[in-house]
Amino acid sequence: MSRVLLVEDEPGLVMTLTDRLMAEGYEVESATDAPSGLEMAAAGSFDAILLDVMLPGGNGMDVCRTLRQRGLQTPILMLTAKGQVVDKVVGLKLGADDYLVKPFEMAELLARVEALIRRSNNTSSGAPTAESYRFGDIGVDFRKAEVTKGGQTLELSAREFKLLKYFVEHRSAALTRDELLNEVWGYNAMPSTRTVDVHVAWLRQKLEDNPRHPQYILTVHGLGYKFVG
Repeated sequence: MSRVLLVEDEPGLVMTLTDRLMAEGYEVESATDAPSGLEMAAAGSFDAILLDVMLPGGNGMDVCRTLRQRGLQTPILMLTAKGQVVDKVVGLKLGADDYLVKPFEMAELLARVEALIRRSNNTSSGAPTAESYRFGDIGVDFRKAEVTKGGQTLELSAREFKLLKYFVEHRSAALTRDELLNEVWGYNAMPSTRTVDVHVAWLRQKLEDNPRHPQYILTVHGLGYKFVG
């Protein structure tokens, strides 16, 4: 079941959209202001985000820009009552994937959401379709097994690179330590999942701006880790 985050402050529209999306088989969570929308989008694993431009506590454009700066690749559909071309251009430049002007037909919104999720799944499921991947100021070249941060080459061990590659291939998924151990090190190759924690800590030291408060490789308490780049 695909998960959708709705960031919208009009109660009537929230109710209408939630009911219709759920009727179409989506799992829906909602936020009614910019700060909570940003927090939920960054922390949750969603397949699409419906983001209103005008919000209490901030602006949807700023939320979109911040999420993209953090490396979050979840498809974003901007919603706004404004129809000016400049708003659309700015929204798309900030990283939005699509744009819908209020009032809109529900059928059109559902079609846009379905298209965004399908396109995202086609490009992110399984192994990366491209030879490279970017999140934040970090670039990964899978063919050359090279990683750069701010244009500077990072020195990663072969195991660290393989771990990062597995994170990227399974981004937004909660991964257990046992799964990482089996898939990256090989089944029964190591006696302890502590090995995973150590390598994750090393990766964070190299990739994260603040390793103690990571924004890409997150800890899922009681389970393992999740990559949100």
